[in-house]
Amino acid sequence: MSKKQIKTTVNGTEHEILVDSTWTLLETLRDHLQLTGTKEGCSNGNCGACVVLVDGKTSCSCLVLAPEIDGLEVTTVEGLADHGHLSPVQDAFVENSGLQCGFCTPGFMIAATALLTENSNPSEGEIRLKLAGNLCRCTGYDKIVRSVQDAAERLSKT
Repeated sequence: MSKKQIKTTVNGTEHEILVDSTWTLLETLRDHLQLTGTKEGCSNGNCGACVVLVDGKTSCSCLVLAPEIDGLEVTTVEGLADHGHLSPVQDAFVENSGLQCGFCTPGFMIAATALLTENSNPSEGEIRLKLAGNLCRCTGYDKIVRSVQDAAERLSKT
């Protein structure tokens, strides 16, 4: 196993980390930076529980090797909040019951944030299409879609 020193910014904080070449970004976030909001679901990129933003684009952190984030910026669900205040997406999920057990919620919130950055007024179909890579076993997705619609409305007023 080879080690590599990397520099990365996670949720606005710069880190220098000695990583093993086999570590995933997910493992690095959870086990080495203690950012446990990002969840491990399937470990093969099919469930969306581990989705984070890497340089502003959604990425399954279980599929990204830690050395690949050298010089890049990572945002996890913890990084969506601003100085202790939930983001409009996070607030909307809470107020619209867009979460059940909460396991898939971080990935949905990251995917919704990315969608609303690209498209401030998505249709229901566009929301469902963008969130199709995120799986939830507890709900029928309607509350999640309503949460994203509410977040879009909140963001349009800011």
